[in-house]
Amino acid sequence: MSERILTINPGSTSTKIGIFEGANQVFTKTLRHPAEAVGGPLPAQLEMRRHVLLEVLSEEQIDLKALTAVVGRGGLLRPLVSGTYAVNREMREDLLSGIFGVHASNLGGLLADEIARTLDIPSFIVDPVVVDELEPIARITGLPELERKSIFHALNQKAVAKRYAKEIGRPYEELRLIIAHMGGGITVGAHQEGRVIDVNNGLDGEGPFSPERSGSLPVGQLVELCYSTKYKLEEMKRLVVGSGGLVAHLGTFDAIEIERRIEEGDEKAALLYDAMAYRVAKEIAGQSAVLFGQIDAIILTGGLAYSDRLTRAIEERIAHLGQVVRSPGEDELQALAEGVLRVLRGEEEVKEYGGEPTWLENSTSLS
Repeated sequence: MSERILTINPGSTSTKIGIFEGANQVFTKTLRHPAEAVGGPLPAQLEMRRHVLLEVLSEEQIDLKALTAVVGRGGLLRPLVSGTYAVNREMREDLLSGIFGVHASNLGGLLADEIARTLDIPSFIVDPVVVDELEPIARITGLPELERKSIFHALNQKAVAKRYAKEIGRPYEELRLIIAHMGGGITVGAHQEGRVIDVNNGLDGEGPFSPERSGSLPVGQLVELCYSTKYKLEEMKRLVVGSGGLVAHLGTFDAIEIERRIEEGDEKAALLYDAMAYRVAKEIAGQSAVLFGQIDAIILTGGLAYSDRLTRAIEERIAHLGQVVRSPGEDELQALAEGVLRVLRGEEEVKEYGGEPTWLENSTSLS
């Protein structure tokens, strides 16, 4: 009998859920939450989302007792190596307190654990955004007070890399890849033999600008803007993440809308869209230096990889570096299920965050 896995991916105003039998998705639904219900502290959101989630599963007549495991999107934790982690007490405390940052994704592991504990089955997270495999040389900046951090689309980048490795019949641990995840934020990682040894911090304003983020900015001008009293601290942070990039210039982060404007002759939209592609290509070229130019493939992924215009503009500038592969979309539920399957099937060892996994406190096996 195939493993049956419940996957949970909380967003700022929604929660995506899926049921997988093995690697096959048999059910999926996006639960929308009213703004007033998701504006409060994480503990209040946790109870609300858990109630809605269980209510929907009940309405769909999904037998929770048939589940093998539950997995949630990993949130802001201490830096971790890549892998699938069992949810335990220490992880719950860090996710709930927000000691390393507050984000809707913190609720993924918490929801998974809440449900799994009542069923006496394991709960997991997979490749949270804080996966950190940077080389020491990649951490150094020009100021001793500031060190580069690894925060990126680890879940999708790792999943895409491993799928590609499987497709070509080679271990991921032998490959040298550059993967550009292009969505609301854009991160470009250098994957060397199973580790992301360098990647731009897509949350703090490094790398290409994106539909919603400013990317790297001229430092001197940014400092002057910060001290100009034009913006308060929280407003400046919002300009970097959430209100920067294409939305700051064009009033929308919708790539479909922007491409429609371009087709109708909007020269400003065309310039900005091409500039974003230009910046992504420059970031990819920079990561090629990290890998000494020895690249098995460059993979373009994320929602924006569906755009022929954008990917063509990037490919024209980087084709000389090596093979370019398109893997559009970011099926995070699928990636979560695949991470758990690798553990359940003995292909990878489960990793622990501090003490004993929660499910070991009440159970002695994965069965």
